[in-house]
Amino acid sequence: MADIIGLVLPFFGMILLGYVVAKITRQPVEALGWLNTFIIYIALPALFFKLVARTPIEQLTRVDFIVANISATYLIFGLVFAVGFWLRRATIGEATIQGLAAAYGNIGYMGPGLALLAFGEPAAVPVALVFCFENMLHFMVAPALMALAGGEKRPAIQIAGGIVHKIVTHPFIIATAAGFVAAFAGFEPPAPLQRLIDYLAQAAAPCALFAMGVTLALRPLKRVPMEIGYIVPAKLLLLPVTMYVVLGLAGNFDPVWVFTAVLLAALPTATNVFVIGQQYGVWQERASATILITTVLSVATVTILLYLIKSGLLAGDPFP
Repeated sequence: MADIIGLVLPFFGMILLGYVVAKITRQPVEALGWLNTFIIYIALPALFFKLVARTPIEQLTRVDFIVANISATYLIFGLVFAVGFWLRRATIGEATIQGLAAAYGNIGYMGPGLALLAFGEPAAVPVALVFCFENMLHFMVAPALMALAGGEKRPAIQIAGGIVHKIVTHPFIIATAAGFVAAFAGFEPPAPLQRLIDYLAQAAAPCALFAMGVTLALRPLKRVPMEIGYIVPAKLLLLPVTMYVVLGLAGNFDPVWVFTAVLLAALPTATNVFVIGQQYGVWQERASATILITTVLSVATVTILLYLIKSGLLAGDPFP
């Protein structure tokens, strides 16, 4: 257990440092602008390119893994959406944000760093596949349902064009696609360029985690929404369990791929859920509260999950 604590302590410690520094210095939220720009447009794309470019091309085309991962994620999205819409009488827009809060984990800022720390380089490909394909689907589902709810006023052709534009211009997806091309072509960057990529990739995790802590500090918890009662268990418990079962039923995957997908599923709600809520003026304060609560509780749930994996109590193949 000491090894697991030693693994997660630096990781969550960076989030805590960002939170504490933000509380002490009281910088405005706009002060994060250039750090977020560096993380989103430079550091994390460098990390994704580096990881994918070094991977054999046959591992990058595991459609069965992609379909199983997305199926598990959207089973939970659909369940929470239904609970919010039918039982809580939420609007379609509110139920959409609730579903995303339960299914959209912080796989960009937290996922790569923690998965690579826990499982090493073999976790690189599942991390990249999960990130790219889950984000592409989130980019499609959110505006489509908001259009159905009446929160999206543009014509359907403009909505579709906006979705495509968001997908093809996202820096993480561009970097991952470039990594696919490099892996397929067998391209190896010249040594000076590779050193630059390595240098930038090493900065990705600490900068992203620090920025996440600052963001949490700048969005204080004002009230605890009642929906937390079903969203938090769905995000931190039900989604990773569902991911584990679905991957076990779908095929014979490498244990590292299974554990990586389950770990990513167990991460707290992504800050992008707040951004989407803010964009459409729906459930934004409660989305912010959900992000903070799931992040705090994930310190315990992620630590327990890693203990189960590292101790061998959780099998790599749930259905041998």
